[in-house]
Amino acid sequence: MNRTLYNHLIFEYSRKGRRGFTLPRRDDAAGSIEAAIPAATRREASPELPEVDEPTVVRHYTNMSTNNFGVDTGFYPLGSCTMKYNPKINEALASTSAVANLHPAQPFFTAQGALAAYWQLQRLLSEIGGMAEFTLNPYAGAHGELTGLMVIRAYHADRGDSARTKVIVPDSAHGTNPASAAVAGLEVVEVHSRPDGTVDLDDLKDKLDETVAAVMLTNPNTTGMFERNIPEIAETVHAAGALLYYDGANLNPMLGIARPGDMGFDVMHINLHKTFSTPHGGGGPGAGPVGVRHGLESYLPTPRVVRDNNGYYTVSEQSNSSLGRISSWLGNYTVLRRALAYILSLGKENIVNVGPLATLSANYIMHSLCDLYELPIPGPCKHEFVFDGLKDKSSGVTTLNIAKRLLDKGFHAPTIYFPLLFHESLMIEPTETESRDTLDAFILAMRQIAEEAKNNPDELKQAPHHTPMAKPDETEAAMHPRLTWKDLTS
Repeated sequence: MNRTLYNHLIFEYSRKGRRGFTLPRRDDAAGSIEAAIPAATRREASPELPEVDEPTVVRHYTNMSTNNFGVDTGFYPLGSCTMKYNPKINEALASTSAVANLHPAQPFFTAQGALAAYWQLQRLLSEIGGMAEFTLNPYAGAHGELTGLMVIRAYHADRGDSARTKVIVPDSAHGTNPASAAVAGLEVVEVHSRPDGTVDLDDLKDKLDETVAAVMLTNPNTTGMFERNIPEIAETVHAAGALLYYDGANLNPMLGIARPGDMGFDVMHINLHKTFSTPHGGGGPGAGPVGVRHGLESYLPTPRVVRDNNGYYTVSEQSNSSLGRISSWLGNYTVLRRALAYILSLGKENIVNVGPLATLSANYIMHSLCDLYELPIPGPCKHEFVFDGLKDKSSGVTTLNIAKRLLDKGFHAPTIYFPLLFHESLMIEPTETESRDTLDAFILAMRQIAEEAKNNPDELKQAPHHTPMAKPDETEAAMHPRLTWKDLTS
């Protein structure tokens, strides 16, 4: 048997009579399975499970695991998601028995170290974001957005301003922005972008009125460009009586360089699983702490970790205007622990290097490829940038073809077809953690793909060729998906 065999479904190895386990035999009726399970709940027929030996099971799942792609196995230039390397010391500190064995219901005096970590991270994020206070309770970035918008709604309601039921978002916003606004019970109004990718200030001014609760912005924005007019935007938004919300998805290039609070933002969330190097992808775990400026602290959800004058930490549920609970307890503690380890290991003197290095990496790739790939927004970018497919589109090679071919060359594909501003968007974010050798290898692969598009486009369109699963019929997969290991209708 070779390794390829074990890439098949485990059911395909089944042979009647094979076993990968042995259980003690029980002859007495009282110890039988039949006696333990009430007759009304017993199956009429045995479950159709694979009959395989133990080595087959072990080899199958071990080989399946090597098909996974992540930041520990290769370059992951996923735009706007900051898939950067997670230092293993973070994992070690978050998985110690002292952390793993904590329980939310244990007395506070037995968990002073954990509560101190919470409180310290609240203070550090407040300093990094330029905010007065943070809550660490939201479970993810989108959960943070929802929490932040709920704070904004509570603020307006407290002032008796019930007419503010709209949220303005740019046409390049992350999909979670309008989704979170809708879940919060707010109407979404789209504001257009200028040719340089920044917010059209005139369009924004036309849409600001007494019905707008907030404007949601990301800076740098989704195209990787820095919103230079933020001070004027903030002044305009506040003059209209609305609040300015900062989507923290792209905070990575700003670390130690600029703070959202100093720009005029009132509420923000931070994706710890992007900016502060904690696990990302696969549905979690995540964390989306929310910060607010002075005057909005009382609206943050409870419980909250507080410290008294003697340095003793407790958890407070008391706040008349608070949102109350928005999660089961105090968020994903081990994710928060990883973020704290990352911040402390860098320190104030080194965290300022994150943004410039991420920006340098992005501009290096952009300038190395812009002769072959269409660059719709010229000029220096921040942490990421967007190509609009190949410059030479005569071969019919699409962004999807390029992404599939990158898999053959050992790289995860960048974000494709987002933002929606461009027809063939290819969004690349290298982060600060990759070496120049890795960036050069990626650049070479992209240049090779551009050459293949000229000389052998038909083969390129059939990529990937060397992955465990070849190119599927995507239309057939969408229209007639096979969700079981065999056709149950036959």
